[in-house]
Amino acid sequence: MTAIALLRGVNLAGRNACAMTDLRALFEGLGFRRVRTLLQSGNVVFELGRRAPTEIERLFERETSACLGLTTDFFVRTAREWRTAIAGNPFEQEARRDPGHLLLVALKEAPAAKRVEALRAAIPGREVLHIRGRHAYIVYPDGVGRSKLTTVMIDRMLGTRGTARNWNTVLKLGALADDDDRN
Repeated sequence: MTAIALLRGVNLAGRNACAMTDLRALFEGLGFRRVRTLLQSGNVVFELGRRAPTEIERLFERETSACLGLTTDFFVRTAREWRTAIAGNPFEQEARRDPGHLLLVALKEAPAAKRVEALRAAIPGREVLHIRGRHAYIVYPDGVGRSKLTTVMIDRMLGTRGTARNWNTVLKLGALADDDDRN
């Protein structure tokens, strides 16, 4: 079974540097096959095997810290979960019109409804948020860099951690994972 691993906050503004060649080597050294990376922001497509995604997240977090000296969160989704997340996008128009301003946030846990409502009420700008299970969809019409709806705010208000990818990257990861599933 194919899966996608997302690392949180690597290679951003010179912080948490991680070479994708080192990351691929780590995955392969742990016995995972068909390991491929996308971009430099910590996106890995690999063959999951029979292990549970949450077990793999903990393994990757531990081994990345021990072997690469990098402390970060991992978010693992099966190819099926990723396809479901893509199909569940409530912002289809935005995805077509301006995919760079639509983000999918993979969350560690599904937040409670009261936390989601509190976050919606606290959004300081024109951003629009929708959450389905362990995925948040956020439209940043004025751009992420200008927004006050930050990762820190989202994590704090939802009570869980997440990592975001723009819709272009989401679709590219989906294509890589689907390609693996067909082969």
